[in-house]
Amino acid sequence: MSDEFQLGDALTAMGLLPPGGRFEAVRLAGGVSCDVWRVDVPGRVSVVVKRALPKLRVAADWQAPPERAATEVAWIKLVDGVVPGAVPKVLGEDHAGHLFAMAYLPDDAYPVWKGQLAEGEVDTAFAARVGALLARIHAATAGRDDIAAAFANDTQFHALRLEPYLLFTAGKHETLAPAIRAEAERIASSRIALMQGDISPKNILHGLDGPVFLDAETACYGDPAFDVAFCMNHFLLKAVWHPEWTADYAAAFDALRTAYLSGVDWEKPHDIDRRVARLLPMLFLARVDGKSPVEYLTDEGDRAYVRGAAIQMIVEPPANLSVLAEAFFPLAAMR
Repeated sequence: MSDEFQLGDALTAMGLLPPGGRFEAVRLAGGVSCDVWRVDVPGRVSVVVKRALPKLRVAADWQAPPERAATEVAWIKLVDGVVPGAVPKVLGEDHAGHLFAMAYLPDDAYPVWKGQLAEGEVDTAFAARVGALLARIHAATAGRDDIAAAFANDTQFHALRLEPYLLFTAGKHETLAPAIRAEAERIASSRIALMQGDISPKNILHGLDGPVFLDAETACYGDPAFDVAFCMNHFLLKAVWHPEWTADYAAAFDALRTAYLSGVDWEKPHDIDRRVARLLPMLFLARVDGKSPVEYLTDEGDRAYVRGAAIQMIVEPPANLSVLAEAFFPLAAMR
């Protein structure tokens, strides 16, 4: 069965296309876990259709339940109620096909934050808005038994995050394995707030009215420190890739940290600060030795630098994010 035929059936089932109606679909690039299309239907606004894949497009064998499409829809709808405009509007769902449709946000009005950071366009005010918005989402979901029950997606989170990023990496570093595995177990047993699970610059659009979050298929109730560490990791990685912009990345790191911690009201800010600082080096290492290595660090010298810096911080965990930044960014700038 062709993608076009599947899309036509799904669009009709979702009420976005009359039976036998015409449409044009363009496959969008960038996803390893999903098929994504922009679909244009005459007389309607463009939509994005996203279908979860049972096997991700990476070199390692990485399987994940396609039912995560429903998880993503549930997270988007929840966040839209907390901070309207921080997510695209969901327009329809096809549960059997593990896909859904959402509003299309054009690149010219909603550039991807990852692309801006890669070009040295580092907006510290925007980084602060990301941190503040993330804290609002976590605060709205912290200590909520109903949300914990609705997002009890431990199996999905293990398959999509704990195994490929932490446990797989632990398997490559015998001396670090006990610490990494203990952290994975701690996250797996945490029940603090709703994690989105993929807060990355590639999944954040720089909208005129603020950040727009995408790709929530990994959402699970757990430790919100994971979201913060997952996002802040990219400032470290970019500093290795582009040491000439290290000062800008460091400023964005601090802006996001400060704004996020200012919004923490469900626990003591220094407690989550400490947990993020402990987890972050492990995720840093995972982006060269995990199942999803970052694609732009192709130079083995850069990868070795990441490895060395991460190992040192895992062996001697920084007390908090400020200590981590003070130790990491000055050295990265001198490379």
